[in-house]
Amino acid sequence: MAATRPEEGEAKALVLGPESVSWRKSSDIRGFFGAGYALLLQTAHPTISSGVRDHSNYQNEPWQRLLRTLDYVNLTVYGGQDTIEVTQRLREMHKRIKGTNPDGSKYHALEPSAYAWVQATLVHAIIVVNRRFLRTMTEAEFEQLYDEWLGLARLLGVRDGDLPRDYADFDAYFDRMMAEQLGRTESAIDVIESMKRPARPPFLPSWTQPLWRLAFFPASYLLLLVTTGLLPPVLRERLGLKWSPWRERQLNAVAAVSRALTPLLPRSFKITGPNYLKMRRKAIRHDEFAPSKYRKDHSQPDPTMTGRRPV
Repeated sequence: MAATRPEEGEAKALVLGPESVSWRKSSDIRGFFGAGYALLLQTAHPTISSGVRDHSNYQNEPWQRLLRTLDYVNLTVYGGQDTIEVTQRLREMHKRIKGTNPDGSKYHALEPSAYAWVQATLVHAIIVVNRRFLRTMTEAEFEQLYDEWLGLARLLGVRDGDLPRDYADFDAYFDRMMAEQLGRTESAIDVIESMKRPARPPFLPSWTQPLWRLAFFPASYLLLLVTTGLLPPVLRERLGLKWSPWRERQLNAVAAVSRALTPLLPRSFKITGPNYLKMRRKAIRHDEFAPSKYRKDHSQPDPTMTGRRPV
């Protein structure tokens, strides 16, 4: 589990810029369709499930966990040279995530398979959502996107060979993880239950609670429909999620509407990352993986940021 991060010169070359496919295709607002999907893929891994159980406040603060993931993804894609520091801090943070699995075995967040799998789920979610809901990328762009995320994995210290070296082998790797590693874990079930009763987003004022209750059922139904429909059938079955031709038709209708909106959406909705980081700058600076320039005016701990940190 020793760090295998690149030297400074190689690290700078791996940082993404506006010319990259990731910069142009990783932050379409419709990417939220893949949020639950990626989270379920992650928490269905036994090591990640145990880490979330022991070191996360996901159940109490699901939106904060989602925002923290978005902070990380946007900082690594749109952070420029700050990406190097972000990925270094993130790896350091994972060194202390360890404990005991339900079967008594020990786990560590830096186990090679689990550590690489998180990166794999993020890029896979981008690919799957684009194929189903956007259809704005070519196969050549998928290949380039994957190569760019391999570079980000290198910055994180993912070992060479823990992820397929070529995009052509990614589907086989994904299927192997489904068959051999993923299952019905405690944290995955908790994620599903939270989708059935989504909490009011913390950025909405308290007076909107009655309105959120009105929106609760359609929001929950759509979230579960999309997440369940995107999952591979084998994992869907292991998690006890029901599917039917009628739900498949509903998902196809949602996808068709989403694709029809593509030419109508402004560029700011198709590339949200830079504006997201501006909006979240104050919140990000309190986090331990935040780069120094976000933290330079914050020397004292924020009294509101207490308790366990979400992984």
